[in-house]
Amino acid sequence: MREGVRPAFVRYRSFVAEEALPRSRDEAHAGMGNLQGGLERYAALAHAHTTTGLEPGELHGIGLEEIARIDAEIAGLGRRVLGTDSLAATLASLRNDRSLYFATRDEVQDVAERSLRAAEAAIPEWFGRLPATPCEVVVMLPHEEAHSTIAYYREPAADGGRPGRYYINTSEPQTRPRYEAEALAFHESVPGHHLQVAIGQELTSLPTFRRHADVTAFVEGWGLYAERLANEMGLYSGDLDRLGMLSYDAWRASRLVVDTGMHALGWSRTQAIQFMTEHSALAVNNITNEVDRYLVWPGQALAYKVGQLEIRRLRTDAEARLGGRFDIRTFHDAVLGHGPLPLGTLREAVSRDLGLTA
Repeated sequence: MREGVRPAFVRYRSFVAEEALPRSRDEAHAGMGNLQGGLERYAALAHAHTTTGLEPGELHGIGLEEIARIDAEIAGLGRRVLGTDSLAATLASLRNDRSLYFATRDEVQDVAERSLRAAEAAIPEWFGRLPATPCEVVVMLPHEEAHSTIAYYREPAADGGRPGRYYINTSEPQTRPRYEAEALAFHESVPGHHLQVAIGQELTSLPTFRRHADVTAFVEGWGLYAERLANEMGLYSGDLDRLGMLSYDAWRASRLVVDTGMHALGWSRTQAIQFMTEHSALAVNNITNEVDRYLVWPGQALAYKVGQLEIRRLRTDAEARLGGRFDIRTFHDAVLGHGPLPLGTLREAVSRDLGLTA
């Protein structure tokens, strides 16, 4: 550490601060499109991360359509729950009303535990195949919580010797909105990441690389699909928690707009921050961190919403074609029964499993 690692970090920091930063582009030209060949490279990254042939302009348009739809949902629910008269007023209330935030660490943990257990009790009616490996809530330790995200999921040990773990950050509870906690739990644990990952690992008929594949559009698309599915399952405690679900959906839809905006359409960093502030209830400091993430990881953030929309599209198609023969458990088993897949391959597999192929 003393002789190798720390000196390397010091050299790297010096290079970034003293050589790279003075030559860097300003915030108005931060995206890839401002580099030679950047537009072509960004389009290739968008194809790779979404596993589709969608072009940046198409993705931008999809994002705007989704934002318009979700904005209307948020404004309508805000009128009923908070008594607000507009989208802007609803988002301002969600950000600024301190009664909507946690007061203690125990409250943060209690909601996570309760959400997970309620989802576990409900999933037999919605899934035929259930994971054998359990999931548990783990509170981040002090050495981690100060520098970590609000929550994350860690997959089970491949041999089943360690359960899946939903890690939660309970530090500074007064900064953590109550209305986001349930959607977050459903995304990260059940019916979200844990359900999908544990089932995938337990598909012993598949090759190992298939069971443990990391296809972002599938994995994160399923997590986002699970947030809305939890509402169908009756898991949200009330309309305030559904506002959190809608804000999270708007957050992922915003990614389609601002990622393509900055890297392909000439948007500035400031423009991206403003757009996300106007269309989600995320705190502005979180939005700033998000936008910087999109700048240094072009295209990755597109995968979430694209994956969710494809799973929803597959379900809508199956419901229409099967009519009264449609079974939600069979559909979910078809989606999760092949491990993580690129979206085109997923469509082929689900269609075959449900008998929808010509």
